Amino acid sequence: MRPEFTSPSSSSSSSADRRLNALVRHLATPSMVSQTAVAFSPTSGFHGDSVFSHVVRAPEDPILGVTVAYNKDPSPVKLNLGVGAYRTEEGKPFVLNVVRKAEQMLLNDKSRVKEYLPIVGIAEFNKLSAQLIFGADSPAIRENRVTTVQCLSGTGSLRVGAEFLARHYHQKTIYIPQPTWGNHPKVFTLAGLSVKTYRYYDPTTRGLNFQGLLEDLGSAPSGSIVLLHACAHNPTGVDPTLQQWEQIRQLMRSKALLPFFDSAYQGFASGNLDEDAQSIRMFVTDGGECFVAQSYAKNMGLYGERVGALSVVCTAADVASKVESQLKLVIRPMFSNPPIHGASIVATILKDSNMFNEWTIELKAMADRIISMRKQLFDALRARGTPGDWSHIIKQIGMFTFTGLNSKQVEFMTREYHIYMTSDGRISMAGLSSKTVPHLADAIHAAVTRMT
Repeated sequence: MRPEFTSPSSSSSSSADRRLNALVRHLATPSMVSQTAVAFSPTSGFHGDSVFSHVVRAPEDPILGVTVAYNKDPSPVKLNLGVGAYRTEEGKPFVLNVVRKAEQMLLNDKSRVKEYLPIVGIAEFNKLSAQLIFGADSPAIRENRVTTVQCLSGTGSLRVGAEFLARHYHQKTIYIPQPTWGNHPKVFTLAGLSVKTYRYYDPTTRGLNFQGLLEDLGSAPSGSIVLLHACAHNPTGVDPTLQQWEQIRQLMRSKALLPFFDSAYQGFASGNLDEDAQSIRMFVTDGGECFVAQSYAKNMGLYGERVGALSVVCTAADVASKVESQLKLVIRPMFSNPPIHGASIVATILKDSNMFNEWTIELKAMADRIISMRKQLFDALRARGTPGDWSHIIKQIGMFTFTGLNSKQVEFMTREYHIYMTSDGRISMAGLSSKTVPHLADAIHAAVTRMT
């Protein structure tokens, strides 16, 4: 008689079953053994409903969902103006030449390894990031009053800072501008802070509601946290002037309000790194404390590398050291330590004067192209005699423009012209090109004249 063949997999499976059942018998009371052994057996099938059958399908993210809808549209003239990423004149994603050079240098360095980074990330990256945002001659850096930790882009930097504040700061309320980036309220709420808003955008002028801003911050409880967009406010593209920033600074310091800057577009707004950091440096120069979340997604095109930093400016070096020790306790159970590749690219570029200069040239070219798109769209709408004053398009700054279009007009443009944007009328100027400006201008003209 031939012996019965038993496959290795079935043999190992039955062996595992026997060991598991033996463990159950050892741990369980006699009355539990028979039923528990069956329940814990890996080969016993489960035929009931899923324990997650009650889960409700979540809606698409209002920003990322725009791209989902765009991808499903077969139209050859479709246009995606929702994505917050730079595109070339040909509508293609762009990798900076200096980034490719830095990557090649890293690839050729045979001494590089893939070991874990420290909890706070690459020390050189942190030092250079602080110098970039505060200025190499910043007194706060010179006096060791700044602690900087590498995080997962701007979002991760905000979250780490928010969790630190929820644990260690005496006020648990953060005031955010109305409107603001859609992820801000979620990040701060989930971190344990209470979110309130202050007036920022004036829909009648499509500019800054400066008086409302001052009134709301003036009535905020002393010590409250205030989120400030360093430059190129998202989604409106409306920034305070330097004189208005100074008034904001004086008001906030008089009420001991804690500034938390979100710097997502340094150099990407005006094309000048120092100019786009002026608002932050005003708050650092006065010797007060502040938080800064920094992202390299836009200005180095490192979107998917998730490169960012959180800096905390303190009044004394020993305080900064203690703050860093507690930031480590936030990061360790969250993502343990940050990834190495993207931050290495940034450090390679920032520490080399030639590469740094090449980066600033490419950065200015991206900023200039967006400024050019603003001018072309404004001119196209004026040429068509589109009702309304569209000067806000060229007055606003950065990647995004708050067009002033309402949700019905946006829906009309998507349905009739296959143009995709968020329902609040925000468009990404980086998604435009000289070829697509006329199509967008036609759509806006039709929406304004037919869908009032």
